[in-house]
Amino acid sequence: MSKLTFKYVRIQGKKLARNTMQGKGIFSVCWQLIQDNVMEGEDADLFKEIDSWFAEHLPWPPQCKKQEPVVCWFKTENSEEMLKMIRPAMWLLDRYNVPYYLVYTNTPGEIVYEDQYQIAAKSDGILEIEDIQKSWSPEDPEES
Repeated sequence: MSKLTFKYVRIQGKKLARNTMQGKGIFSVCWQLIQDNVMEGEDADLFKEIDSWFAEHLPWPPQCKKQEPVVCWFKTENSEEMLKMIRPAMWLLDRYNVPYYLVYTNTPGEIVYEDQYQIAAKSDGILEIEDIQKSWSPEDPEES
């Protein structure tokens, strides 16, 4: 199998953000843990240091400042430093048993912001729920 390549990666939780109907990003998930007094002390201080580093090194998309329905993605082509710096936040999520996903894509939606390390793409805010498709596996005669 050939190596899969993707343009964008995002770290997100299971809970959806109301304005995007997408999984909340890792920063939102960690801040929520702090606001809910789940993450305190040295762990909260560690995340605040991580957040400060990103605030200093990663531009804040104007659409995010305005809380527009956008989803931010790291560019995989040059995000090694960003991902290295976010790993301790992933460790914090593991420590607090908060599930998260690394989502890779080449089709994030309409890109409305871009800088050296990231993009922000519009979210249409629509989730489609479909019925389960008929099984493609052969029928088991014992279950008939």
